Amino acid sequence: MTNQKVNTRYSPEARDIYFTVPNLISALRIISIPFISVLISKHEMIAALALIAISSASDGLDGIIARRFNQVSKIGQILDPIADRLLIFCSILALSVAGIIPWWMLIIVGLRDLWMAIQVLWLAQYGYGPLPVHFVGKAGTALLMISIVSLIFADLGTNTFFHLLYIAALAAGIWGIAMYWLAGYIYTEQGIRLLRKELGEKYGA
Repeated sequence: MTNQKVNTRYSPEARDIYFTVPNLISALRIISIPFISVLISKHEMIAALALIAISSASDGLDGIIARRFNQVSKIGQILDPIADRLLIFCSILALSVAGIIPWWMLIIVGLRDLWMAIQVLWLAQYGYGPLPVHFVGKAGTALLMISIVSLIFADLGTNTFFHLLYIAALAAGIWGIAMYWLAGYIYTEQGIRLLRKELGEKYGA
């Protein structure tokens, strides 16, 4: 399968460009993640929330700039989801270290991301880029981010309001993880179908 065919279906506007403003913003988002994680693990939640807010704003900004100035790139389409997944994983790690959430949440999210990374590398062997983002994946990611931000905010106080917020945030996180895994199942099915088609065209099956 040619790269042209792959790009038409999965990355219609992406180009082989690297040094762009959107890619710089995505790189800065990734660089900010360790700082956010350290702040969370040390219970410095106001500073952590401020950095997350800046990171979230830049996430929307890089997409606007890329589309407005025709700077959509293949590497940018990879960096953006990597930044999202790293932020989620590292934030959950930091929340676990801080004793705010149980460790099993980190393990489940980590296993899902590991499997998706394997699938991306697997598909790349046949010339495929990242699969189109599914609605379930977007919803799961949104729920996890809402949960993370709410858990950080809930750590700012100890009264009934903060306690109820913590319970609601933990519930949202569990639902987010469930949707995260459901999206992983959907992506796996899509990947298997693509590989079956690819192997069928190659070997005439």
